[in-house]
Amino acid sequence: MKRSFSKVLRTLVVAAGLSLTLASGMTYAERAAMAPLPSPSGVDIPPKSVPANPNSLANGTQAQAQPANPSIFTSANSDPYNYVSIPDKESSVLIQRSGEQWRVIRNGVITVYGGWLLALAFFGVVAMYMVKGSIKLHEPMSGVKIKRFSAFDRFVHWTMAASFLGLAFTGLLILYGKYFAMPIMGGVAYGSFLDVCKNIHNFSGPLFTICIVIFFLLFVSKNIPGEGDLNWILNFGGLLNGKHIPAGFFNFGEKFWFWFGMTFLGLVISASGFVLDMIVPFMTIEYTRGTMQIANIIHSSAAILMSALAMGHIYIGTIGMQGSIDGMKTGYVDATWAKEHHELWYDKLNK
Repeated sequence: MKRSFSKVLRTLVVAAGLSLTLASGMTYAERAAMAPLPSPSGVDIPPKSVPANPNSLANGTQAQAQPANPSIFTSANSDPYNYVSIPDKESSVLIQRSGEQWRVIRNGVITVYGGWLLALAFFGVVAMYMVKGSIKLHEPMSGVKIKRFSAFDRFVHWTMAASFLGLAFTGLLILYGKYFAMPIMGGVAYGSFLDVCKNIHNFSGPLFTICIVIFFLLFVSKNIPGEGDLNWILNFGGLLNGKHIPAGFFNFGEKFWFWFGMTFLGLVISASGFVLDMIVPFMTIEYTRGTMQIANIIHSSAAILMSALAMGHIYIGTIGMQGSIDGMKTGYVDATWAKEHHELWYDKLNK
């Protein structure tokens, strides 16, 4: 044991001595001019970028004497495209400066502020439930059922909801998983798990887009701003003061979710997702690094905002309000619920 340790120690000492000798020799040795490599054409003409005195590269005098020197090392960290003879023109940019800017935005602005937004939305819903509880009807259920949604309406809604939850879950793992899941699972297991999540995310995206388009066509006429919307806005739907606010088939809160949350943000997420998947139909797009970085920023930002708004929509549509889930679960709502929450629609049905 002692002999082996002494041998290892001697080896390390010898290696350290040789390394120091080599380093000192490279430092003090006079550098000789290097002959240029033969040109592909067979005409050996030294390029303009090779200095007459190579030592000037070390002390910076070459850069001062020839500031416009087209050296590859001075132009590597730049966005302009140079010439390459291969089909992949992206290879002409050795270092993309905007890539670092994208990384700062994604890992700094989007993940940090997006995480705070999601946390505020989640704990805001929890606080609302703890303070207010489920919003109860002022009168008991009548037992009289009114049809609100058809079977096809509910099928489209639940398909869209399922695809959205799948996209939100896998998307959050892609964006935040390395901070909490990878330390627990380990790099290899997390990589395999994330690959599955990515495939689920990519294949759920087109289904989500189709559902948005169909749902929009089904209910766009019922979401036109109209009677009762201004009163709903001024009283915030009576959520805080408990005041009864008459509304049509959809109230203004539902209309806001329909136009901004589902339609606008949903289509922005879908369009940017199609770019990231490189499946944009009906038009030609160059899927360059810059294009993908912009699409990634738009996709992540819109997805986080839609997820935050969806928490409120899911809360009100399930445990936040008595009887609200019945319409999408069975297609029918109680007459008492319809009169209390959508009185203008209820009155039209009874005329």
